[in-house]
Amino acid sequence: MKRRDLILIFAAIALLFGAGHSQEPQSLPKAFIDGIGPGWRALTESDFANVNCYEDTWSWKDGTLYCTGKPIGVMRTRRKFTNFELVLEWRHMRSAGNSGVFAWVPDEALTDLKPDTLPKYGIEVQALDHGYKEQYEKNSNRKGDWFTTNGDIFAVGNSKLSPFPPLSPNGSRSFPRKNLSKGVGQWNHYYVRAINGEIRLWVNGEEVSGGNNADPRTGYLCMESEGSPIEFRNIRIRELP
Repeated sequence: MKRRDLILIFAAIALLFGAGHSQEPQSLPKAFIDGIGPGWRALTESDFANVNCYEDTWSWKDGTLYCTGKPIGVMRTRRKFTNFELVLEWRHMRSAGNSGVFAWVPDEALTDLKPDTLPKYGIEVQALDHGYKEQYEKNSNRKGDWFTTNGDIFAVGNSKLSPFPPLSPNGSRSFPRKNLSKGVGQWNHYYVRAINGEIRLWVNGEEVSGGNNADPRTGYLCMESEGSPIEFRNIRIRELP
């Protein structure tokens, strides 16, 4: 075999090998954490307590948490958390659904909280269906540019947070860097990492939003009921030092 032919063969092999490896990282989700491994545990019905919802607002079946969305309110973990990793899957069952998870909610935000009221503390990791923006603009005649439907993070009420850019127009929310949420009826995967007052969110495998300098930075986790049916599953947590 001639030297020229050998060079062409090796060049072709190199191109094929390089192409295969360049495509592999693009086909894999980034930081897709499933909550399995040392230190991880499931959060189940016994880990939560109702705060200001009806008895039938929240229900569990075969590991899935069902929420009717009525009244507006929350259920909380029985324990408080400071540093943790959280994974969960969620899907809205109706277009324009609104919900989320609150981190670091203190006792005073939940004491004597009436139905159809949300806590005045916490860092919200929002779970919003894409139809919400269309509904909001139709009903309010205002432009829905102060929120997104792909994983905003923001301080609620008296809590404080320095949100990571890109920011909402008023600077209060961390907007997602990529739009990765799936629509109504489809499962979305959230991975939340909260350490020393910093919180970050991965949507369907990619980091999109977050913030730091949270105050307070310890408290309950709360699941939000906000007017529309939603389902959660595979809720798992790992506490960190």
